[in-house]
Amino acid sequence: MSLKALDYESLNENVKNCQYAVRGELYLRASELQKEGKKQIIFTNVGNPHALGQKPLTFPRQVVALCQAPFLLDNPNVGMIFPADAIARAKHYLSLTSGGLGAYSDSRGLLGVRKEVAEFIQRRDGYPRLTSFLGWLDSGSSATVSTLLSYISLLGGTLVPYYLEETDNWGLDVNNLRQSVAQARSQGITVRAMVIINPGNPTGQCLSEANLREILKFCCDERLVLLGDEVYQQNIYQDERPFISSKKVLMDMGAPLSKEVQLISFHTVSKGYWGECGQRGGYFEMTNIPPRTVEEIYKVASIALSPNVSAQIFMGLMVSPPKPGDISYDQFVRESKGILESLRRRARIMTDGFNSCKNVVCNFTEGAMYSFPQIKLPPKAIQAAKQAGKVPDVFYCLKLLEATGISTVPGSGFGQREGVFHLRTTILPAEEEMPEIMESFKKFNDEFMSQYGDNFGYSRM
Repeated sequence: MSLKALDYESLNENVKNCQYAVRGELYLRASELQKEGKKQIIFTNVGNPHALGQKPLTFPRQVVALCQAPFLLDNPNVGMIFPADAIARAKHYLSLTSGGLGAYSDSRGLLGVRKEVAEFIQRRDGYPRLTSFLGWLDSGSSATVSTLLSYISLLGGTLVPYYLEETDNWGLDVNNLRQSVAQARSQGITVRAMVIINPGNPTGQCLSEANLREILKFCCDERLVLLGDEVYQQNIYQDERPFISSKKVLMDMGAPLSKEVQLISFHTVSKGYWGECGQRGGYFEMTNIPPRTVEEIYKVASIALSPNVSAQIFMGLMVSPPKPGDISYDQFVRESKGILESLRRRARIMTDGFNSCKNVVCNFTEGAMYSFPQIKLPPKAIQAAKQAGKVPDVFYCLKLLEATGISTVPGSGFGQREGVFHLRTTILPAEEEMPEIMESFKKFNDEFMSQYGDNFGYSRM
């Protein structure tokens, strides 16, 4: 019997081989347990702040509500419900559209919002823009990265992995980068781009300025475009190593590098103290990308016609929040500061909790939304996983899920050194719930190590 076009056996093998561990086996099993209703599931597998109780910021929701229902602006009593600055901003953004939020925008996004993004980057990095903003709004950074790198997996491209140095606070060793690229080229692979996530996902580190300089110099030497995922730049939980954008470091390095290194930087409304994951809004900025290449990227972007228009307004509000003296300023600062201070405390609670557990070591979460502890699995556990047909850290995380309801992501889903095992969890559960969650983890881990350990143990790193 002949196969039909969309029978599973007819699908492209590259599609079948595509993996996304964050919504993989663990998540599916957690969803099953949730449907059964026998156990409360704590979904720490994905950076989804509002799903774990984070409250939305008031001001941006007020502005977007007015934009979504512009007839409210005609109501003479609107000022009794919404503050004057929210009303003014809603009118401003509606004036930028060609028919309200229900109309397509330019494929690059609303020009007025793009200008606000350009001004934000100028304030952040300290460099005036010498030309018009070469960056576009998008429906979330994930969508943009997918557009720019769609050739990798689904079109049969090759991922060239590199490892971070766990004992050096997840720093990046450029010598290892050179070895990875050299090995790939020896196999006939044409290496075109390098991706960094800063602050890090899943590792939670902030790259130092010195490390960023090394990376940019490496990309220049190897003729690689650097894709800088900087969506967690608001999520910083220590003062010693602040976020510094790749663009600023590149400009600080001066010519010739500042005019040669090709860089695409990403930001989003999904992370930070906004956490508006469901809105799907972001931007990307292109540096030193030739005009004809930009035209081709524009052509691909145009296929989708328009980024999410309401998300573009969220982005405008993120890069241009209330200013001192505005009616909504004090409340905005109070809400955003409260979220970040709580996240900082949660990062410490989680790191300390992991480090109190047998055969678990964890670097402090300097930024982003994740902890990435190393689980030193006993040989008997590794053998049991093999017999069950599971990767060892998947085996551990499934046992953790079944025992506690905590849904995590195995480190193998991100790539890790041979024989080393991790899990990724967000630091997003409510602060008041965090001690109980960590106690539940510790109890499970103690029992797991007792079951499989035979007095097995490692010294601390």
